[in-house]
Amino acid sequence: MTRHVALVGFMAAGKSTVGRKLARRLERPFVDTDRVVIAAHGPIESIFADEGESAFRRYESEAIARALESDEPSVIAVGGGALTVEENRVRLARRAWRVFIKVSPEQAFARISRGRTVRPVLGEAPTLATIGELYAVRLPEYERADFIVDASSRSDAGVIEAIARWLRQSPAAGKLAVS
Repeated sequence: MTRHVALVGFMAAGKSTVGRKLARRLERPFVDTDRVVIAAHGPIESIFADEGESAFRRYESEAIARALESDEPSVIAVGGGALTVEENRVRLARRAWRVFIKVSPEQAFARISRGRTVRPVLGEAPTLATIGELYAVRLPEYERADFIVDASSRSDAGVIEAIARWLRQSPAAGKLAVS
């Protein structure tokens, strides 16, 4: 079976945007696990408020497991905190090429500040310090990815090209057919 491609990284790194475009390029389905959770359980901020982070992580793990069970390889964008759960790390390592879309904490802060998406894990008024601390905790797991693409100075098209080139050329990725 051909492996899935799972995009991992900090919140606001562009996993969903890049994922949709990469899926089109690879002619694969796209799964955004946050969207799957929202469709099944409602807004993420409501889940955090009403049921807590542990319930959200459980729903997220279920969404990841379902996406990875598909025999049709897809591009999967996983939430920024998905790798904090060991079963997600194990499943993703087993069934997908993990691609870390890397942005700096400063870039994440700027994107989060400009966006309208509520990030419950950051609280009401996210600060660069809060983001930097959380980023530092999560970074070691992100860096265990099969491929790391530094998105800090690349356009979405540049990130997609870097991923496609890696998938095409890397012996680890099995030289997927990529146009």
